[in-house]
Amino acid sequence: MSRRVLVLNGPNLGRLGSREPEKYGSTTFAELVGVCEKTGAELGFEVDVRQTDDEAELVGWLHEAADGRIPVVLNPAAFTHYSYSLRDAIAQRTAPLIEIHLTNPATREEFRHTSVVAGVATGTIAGFGLDSYRLALRALTSLDS
Repeated sequence: MSRRVLVLNGPNLGRLGSREPEKYGSTTFAELVGVCEKTGAELGFEVDVRQTDDEAELVGWLHEAADGRIPVVLNPAAFTHYSYSLRDAIAQRTAPLIEIHLTNPATREEFRHTSVVAGVATGTIAGFGLDSYRLALRALTSLDS
C-alpha cells in the first residue's frame, strides 16, 4: 500500500528551466514532477506534486495535509522569508514536514538568510538542486508520522 505525500512548491517554481538557470538549473517543473513521482514510487509513496504562486492556496494545501495527517515536502520559495501565515499553517502539522530549497539560502542575498518556517518544520534540506527533493522523500521513510 502506498502512502500519500504532498510535495508543495511556492512562487516562481513553475518557471523552472527558464527562471535564472544559472541558479536553479535547466530542469523544468514538469521534469521535477517526474523525478518526485519516480523517487516516491521507489520508496512506496504516492506523490502529489503541486505548485502555486498564491500564498492562500499554499496555506490551504497545508491545512489539507494537517487534516489528513499527510507528510509534506515543502519548497516555500520566497514565502520562506516572510510568510507568517505559512509558518502558522505549518505549525498545525500532524505529520512530518521537510522544508527544502534548490539553492542554499545562506549563501545568497542577506534577506534570504532567515526562514520563518524552519522553526516549525521537521527539518530543512537546502543547496542540492533537484536532489533536495530526493533527499527529503528519502528522509520521510525514516520519520514517524
